[in-house]
Amino acid sequence: MHIVIIIPTYNEAGNLPKLVSALLALPLDLKILVVDDNSPDSTGHIADDLAVGNPERVRVIHRTRKLGLSSAYLQAFRTLFDGTVDAIGQMDADFSHDPAALVEMAKRLEKCDLVIGSRYIEGGSTDDHWPLWRKGLSAWGNFYARSILRMSPRDVTAGFRLWRRATLQGLPLERVKSSGYVFMVEMTYLAYCLQYNICEVPVYFAERRLGESKMSFKIQAEAAVRVWQVLWAYRDLRRKGLTGRIQQ
Repeated sequence: MHIVIIIPTYNEAGNLPKLVSALLALPLDLKILVVDDNSPDSTGHIADDLAVGNPERVRVIHRTRKLGLSSAYLQAFRTLFDGTVDAIGQMDADFSHDPAALVEMAKRLEKCDLVIGSRYIEGGSTDDHWPLWRKGLSAWGNFYARSILRMSPRDVTAGFRLWRRATLQGLPLERVKSSGYVFMVEMTYLAYCLQYNICEVPVYFAERRLGESKMSFKIQAEAAVRVWQVLWAYRDLRRKGLTGRIQQ
């Protein structure tokens, strides 16, 4: 299985070289696509150096300004649709996602359409050093989205994912409007409504090693409102999905 992992970056100069090294060391047929939003800390230049050192396995997309997570992923998805890739992965650049988990995720993808690295199934967890309020906020945000959208996957906000390319191509990506981490919720909901087979692999979500978190109150507020908009925007797909389940 030929896999490409997409890594959106903004000011990840301290993390990117180590992450790329860890990914390329995995026993997988794996390549990396870095999407950099004109990072002022030279992340883009570092990515270029990594691509020069690994010309067959690392590729970089440079964007002229900070355009956001969802925009980076959507652009990368469409770029990869023109290739021969079998699976497309999403992960953060800050080592909150353990690259080694991709081995098990790739195995599961043989029988699934989407594999989520899940914090909220048995065996999954969040950083041991997080205070209770932060653990609670993370769990509540996930519960909030799942409850409103009535989805069965346990971790719908997770940013660690592996998709079949054909699955992503089957989604109406032109309808996706979310930015921030609620983008992950919207993508999960699309796959769920269209009855793709969603699997989850337990992962440990660690605190970032270096740099600053991109999470903000604005992103959290958008997520709270956007979940309701997603429910309304895809009501046509939800009806089709429910009809399909009844017919089965």
